[in-house]
Parts: sequence; structure tokens; C-alpha cells
Amino acid sequence: MKQWLRLGLTYGLLILLALGMLLPLFWLVSTAFKSANEDIFAFPPQWLPREPTWQNFVTVWQTNPFGQYLFNSTLVAGLTVACNLLTSALAAYPLARLQFRGRGVIFAAVLATIMIPFQIVMIPLYILAVQLGLRNTYLGVILPGLASAFGIFLLRQAFMGVPKELEEAARLDGCSELGLWWFVMLPAVRPALVTLAIFVFIGAWSDFLWPLIVLDQPELYTLPIGVATLAGTFSLDWRLIAAGSVISVVPVFIVFLLLQRYIIPSAAASGIKG
Repeated sequence: MKQWLRLGLTYGLLILLALGMLLPLFWLVSTAFKSANEDIFAFPPQWLPREPTWQNFVTVWQTNPFGQYLFNSTLVAGLTVACNLLTSALAAYPLARLQFRGRGVIFAAVLATIMIPFQIVMIPLYILAVQLGLRNTYLGVILPGLASAFGIFLLRQAFMGVPKELEEAARLDGCSELGLWWFVMLPAVRPALVTLAIFVFIGAWSDFLWPLIVLDQPELYTLPIGVATLAGTFSLDWRLIAAGSVISVVPVFIVFLLLQRYIIPSAAASGIKG
């Protein structure tokens, strides 16, 4: 009886937490579908639109270049994910599997950078981007995401969990160090790679501050900046702002739904059968 009671309390608490996180999203979607005749600030709140309409989405899409914003965000997020996975995996592998002097010091220095807020390095990074001629370029937008200490840490821990038998078998077959990293290690840590890809994609997709600083050409704006411009374009019409926000959130859900099945590691991921 106590076990069932504890289980019920646990699930009840989880359901309450889930509702607390989903209610703002539900309210956002509901506002995006409400017509101009409905009062979105009514009390008690009207959770479901009385006259659902797509007009808010049509107005936002026709009056703003949201197609270009979507392309820019997709390109920036995709390049950021690819570059971050490559650099993080290349840096994490020797820190996890190779023995060399100073390995612990290097790893500690990498972890120490996690404690440095982005606002501290923002100005030096902007100066570097200007000096390299990367202002108002896609490469300038993805510059801060080319590598991350969190990604190196996550993949290092994943590489350390790969059985040594796989590494020894590959070396006996004459596999080079780079071949071992590409053909053995990366497939073995695929769940960690997918997890990192999701985190990096969400961070790059929703980043607002750095693109706002490095870009001043509207044709290069990403979706977060495009949604922010709606406040001035429509003089705080929250229905249209909500519609633009929904458009920017949908791709994140699609990416997560497509990749979530790769996050959970399986017995086959390690290549070792019991």
C-alpha cells in the first residue's frame, strides 16, 4: 500500500510539473489562433479560441519575410550543430582515450570555461568577428557555437564508457587512430552525439543576443530577431506575435521528435553482447 501511495504521489507531482510547463505553451498556441474579436486578456482566461482562425499566421507570413528568416535559422543552426559535433568529438576523444602529459590540466581548463558567462566574452568576440570580416555573415553568427566546453565534457564521458575490447579489436585489425575514432568510437557514442546535437540546435535556433549584435541586415535575420520585429511592426498585437512565436517553435519540436529515439542507448550501441 505504501509503495502504491508513493508511486501515486510521484506521478501526481510529475503531472503537476508537466502541466506547469505546458500551460504557457498551450496559452501561446491558443492566442495565435484567436480572432481579433476575442479578448486575450479576459479574466477568467479563455483557454480555447471561440472562433479559431489561421489569419494571424497568414498575416505574419505575408507582411514579413518569415520564409527568409526560417531559411537563415535553419542554415545557422545546421552549420552550428555540424561544426560543434565535429570539434567536440575531435577534442573529447584524446582527452578520454589517449594518455599524454597534461591531459588532466587541459580538461580542467576546458571545464573552467563553462563558468564564464557569454556576456563577458561577447565584446572581444564581436571585435574578433569584425576584424575577420565576419560581420553580417552566416559564419559570424555561428562563430560562438563552433565549439563548446559542455560538448567536449559530454562526449568525453561517453568515450570513456566505450568498452576497451572494441578499441583493442580495431587496433589488432590495423585501424589507424583517426579510423578508430570515425568507425568505432563515433558509432558507439551515437546517443551522446544526438543528445548534444539537440542541445546545440535548440541553443542556436533560439539565440537572440549574438545574432542581434553581429547582424544589421534584415535579409540575414534569424527567427528570434524576426519575431522581435513583430512588436514594432504591429504595435504589440499579441495575436500576431504569438503566431510568429509558434512558427519559430514548430521546427524545434520536429527535430526533437525525429531524434528522440536515438537518445536512449541500447545494448547494441556498445557492440558487446552479454
